[in-house]
Amino acid sequence: MNYFQFNFPVKDENASEILIAMLSEAGFEGFEELEGMLKAFIRESDLNQLALDQICTTLTITYEQSTIQPENWNAKWEQGFEPVRVNDFAAVRASFHEPVTDVQHELIITPKMSFGTGHHATTFLMMAQMSQQNFKGKTVLDFGTGTGVLAILAEKMGAEKITAIDLDTWSIENAHENSAANGCSRIEILLSDKIPENSTYDYILANINLNVILSNLSAIVGACKRGSFVMISGFLRTDELELFREVAKQGFICETLTQEGEWVCMGMRIN
Repeated sequence: MNYFQFNFPVKDENASEILIAMLSEAGFEGFEELEGMLKAFIRESDLNQLALDQICTTLTITYEQSTIQPENWNAKWEQGFEPVRVNDFAAVRASFHEPVTDVQHELIITPKMSFGTGHHATTFLMMAQMSQQNFKGKTVLDFGTGTGVLAILAEKMGAEKITAIDLDTWSIENAHENSAANGCSRIEILLSDKIPENSTYDYILANINLNVILSNLSAIVGACKRGSFVMISGFLRTDELELFREVAKQGFICETLTQEGEWVCMGMRIN
C-alpha cells in the first residue's frame, strides 16, 4: 500500500490549521507542519482528486505530489520525529529515542503508517484532558485509535478494560505493536468503523474529525452509562457552534473546552 505525500505552501499557522481541517475531511490521515509548508499524507486508494481540487480552488493554493513506498515510511518519520511532552504528565517517544524519566507516564509509540504521536494539537489536547480524569478501574472506548496512543495512556492511568477500534488495518497492526511495546494487557483492539453495540463505557475518547463525530453521536450516546465522560477532538474553533447544537440535541452538556491554536477538545456528559 503506497501513500501520497503532498507539500502545500502555507503563510502561517492559522492557514496551516484551516488546510489540515479541510484535508482531514477529504480523507488525509497525517500531517507534518514546517515553517512555510504543510506536508499531508493520504493512502493512494483514498485520494479523492475532485475534493482535493475543490480545496485548492477555495484556498487558492498549489501543491507538489510524490509517492511514498511502504518500506520508506518509518525512515521518513524517524528523520523528524522528536519526543512530545504534555507538561510533567506524559511523554511520547519512539523506540529509538532515549527514555524520558521525569514524567508520570512514558509512552513508546512508533507510528509507522498510522497516526497519533502527540505531535498534532488534537492528540496533545486529548492527553492533557485525560490528565484531569481518574481512569482507575474504569472502562474505556478509544474510537479511532490510530497508533493506540490514547488507549495505551488510559491503561497506564489504571483503566480496567479498554476497547480500541479503527477502520484501518495498518493502524490496527500498529496499535497492537505499540500496545505490546508498552507492556499493555488490558486493551482489546478491533478492526471496525462502528462503535460496539450493547456495550457501555465510563470514558469514550474520540479524536477523529467533525463529520465522523457528528455521524456517530447517537452511537456514542448508546455507549454511555450513567456518569460517562466523553472527550472529543479533531474539530476547529469555527466548528464549535455547530457541534454545540448537535451534542445538545443528543442530551450532552459540555463540561470542559480546551484549545490549542485553532483546534478544540471538548469534554461532556449526558444531561
